[in-house]
Amino acid sequence: MRLFLSLVLCLFLPFAAMAQDTTEQPTGTIAVEDSAAQDAAIATRIRSILGELQGFEDVTVSVSNGIVTLRGTTLDAFTANRLNDLAGRVEGVVAIENNVIETTDVVERLNPAVERFQARLTQLIAFIPLALVALLAFLVVVVVGILITRMRQPWDRLAPNKFIANIYRQLVRLAFMIGGLVVALDILNATALLSTILGAAGIVGLAIGFAVRDTVENFIASIMLSIRQPFRPNDTVEIEGDIGKVIRLTSRATILLSFDGNHIHIPNATVFKSRIVNYTRNDERRFLFDLGIAPDADLAQARDIAQETIEALPFVLDKPAPDCWIEAIGDSTITLRVTGWIAQHETSLVAARGEAIRLVMAALTADGIEMPEPTYRLITDMGETAQDTPRIKKSPAKPVIAEPKEVSATADKELSEIIEDERNAQSESDLLDRNAERE
Repeated sequence: MRLFLSLVLCLFLPFAAMAQDTTEQPTGTIAVEDSAAQDAAIATRIRSILGELQGFEDVTVSVSNGIVTLRGTTLDAFTANRLNDLAGRVEGVVAIENNVIETTDVVERLNPAVERFQARLTQLIAFIPLALVALLAFLVVVVVGILITRMRQPWDRLAPNKFIANIYRQLVRLAFMIGGLVVALDILNATALLSTILGAAGIVGLAIGFAVRDTVENFIASIMLSIRQPFRPNDTVEIEGDIGKVIRLTSRATILLSFDGNHIHIPNATVFKSRIVNYTRNDERRFLFDLGIAPDADLAQARDIAQETIEALPFVLDKPAPDCWIEAIGDSTITLRVTGWIAQHETSLVAARGEAIRLVMAALTADGIEMPEPTYRLITDMGETAQDTPRIKKSPAKPVIAEPKEVSATADKELSEIIEDERNAQSESDLLDRNAERE
């Protein structure tokens, strides 16, 4: 029986030794001359140390043979764990038994929080005069920036238009606000917060930029268009297939008035990236039309008649000269293409083209040049093919004396008056400047 107990003790002794917590225990050689006087000195030393520190008022200390036993309560576990480090640094301590626990008394737990709140409130009250001085310095810098940006000069002189001048003013105001913030933080001795504030502002700005990417792109396009000025008010332009007269260029969109009287709003980002055709930039503008001639007609004679007729029109310019040529051969027609140039600011393009078609057709008919007639072949149910219907020869037409009608650009001028009335009636800012340099 004794042998069995001896074996059990041998097996469990190593595990018992591992179960003991040896962390934060004093190390070193244990002296043999330890005595009660030394234990009392150690206890007195530890009590004096704890008496100078806060949070250890309820901790008791006892020492026996160099073993320090700590009992009592503290406000938190961190304070209790500090006792091992403090007691272990006293000379002569062999081991530490830390039986200190965290207090559960609500009043004791709240008292430090109340004291901290009172201390911070006192600091805040003492800090108010300095904060007011910092706020006053910030406001002074911001007000100076506002007064500077409200002056018309030199911003209107530096910027190509009012829109860009307003952007300059906003940037200057922002610079003064940042400068005022730096001055205020320097007075408060808190300039280290500036990098944090700027970093947070950068992150927020990046997030907002991704969220309103289309709006930002449209705003940048408005700036570029206001600088480039690719068109003027009342110009006839084509953008993304939309044709109309320009009413205004705003910070969001380009507004056109179609020839049907409809308003067309095109985002500036689309305008900036699109192909822009400005029909008003040059006064000279070409019109063209095609006429079908019968294959058996004298093509040279038809071409000469058409060109002579176009050249004789009073609204067609001599330079660039009109022209006429055979464009294509079809199944039953020969296409004759006729072109002419007009001064579009005085002559209506559609009216001039219509009159040219009418007068050229009248001249060809008067000289016996026939227009093509389609030929059909009919196949019956019996499989027989009907003969082509013979062409009926018409008697020569009587000469037609045609005089050109009025083709002045009356409709375009009326549209221009409508646009001017709309520009004067609307108070929305316009980024176009009639006096700006063209792109």
